[in-house]
Amino acid sequence: MGILNLTPDSFSDGGRFLDPASALAQAQTLVKAGARVLDLGGESTRPGAVSIDAHTEWTRLELVLSALAMALPDTPLSLDTRRVEVAARGLKAGAVIINDVTGFSDPDLLDLARGSSCGLIAMRSRRKGTGFHMPPYDDPAPQDAEAAMAEMRTVRDRLRLAGIPDHRVLLDPGFGFGTSYLEDRALWEALPLLPESLDWPADRICIGISRKRFLAARAGTPNLVPEQRDGLTAAAHAEALRWGYRVFRTHAIG
Repeated sequence: MGILNLTPDSFSDGGRFLDPASALAQAQTLVKAGARVLDLGGESTRPGAVSIDAHTEWTRLELVLSALAMALPDTPLSLDTRRVEVAARGLKAGAVIINDVTGFSDPDLLDLARGSSCGLIAMRSRRKGTGFHMPPYDDPAPQDAEAAMAEMRTVRDRLRLAGIPDHRVLLDPGFGFGTSYLEDRALWEALPLLPESLDWPADRICIGISRKRFLAARAGTPNLVPEQRDGLTAAAHAEALRWGYRVFRTHAIG
């Protein structure tokens, strides 16, 4: 899954693809490099990001989504949104997947998902008010993966209880969303056992680790800027491939 951030403030490439022409060029680059899905986002969810309203989010997405649906008709489009208004408009404009970083915790968005035939990506995260809970990443308190895995089960069960069949769903562990480095590391080390723990196949889990600070910290280079983390991303993807994972959400391919 190639990431296309249509935001001024995303942690890695915010502001680069606000113009529809630039966004289309980047989308074509990702597809030529091997992206089988494009994931469009109009709201940054980086630590400290300011929440925006649905109108602002849709304004960023509308023209690009329509242009991509026309220019790349064979490439499925995923919409990274947590707002039912944006998701509904996106599905009408050509998106076929809804990627919700709040795990469809909004009953209205869950209801939209239930009444649609689109694919779903449901991520584990931790909320704080209208935003996300982002504790100090260097918190030295020892951590294991149990809390994060329990939160993934909650997301899985929420969709199942809504009557949404498993085959429509990818689960996302949500690296960096409410976790410290030590918890991210524990969760990564638990990946070989995660499918059994969740009773969920590895090839239906979306790994969203691209350019994240976890990779830089794990490599002992915490000050490495996001744009220079693609090699670390590729190495992490290769690890996960050996464990049976097949779906990767990434900024660069190759």
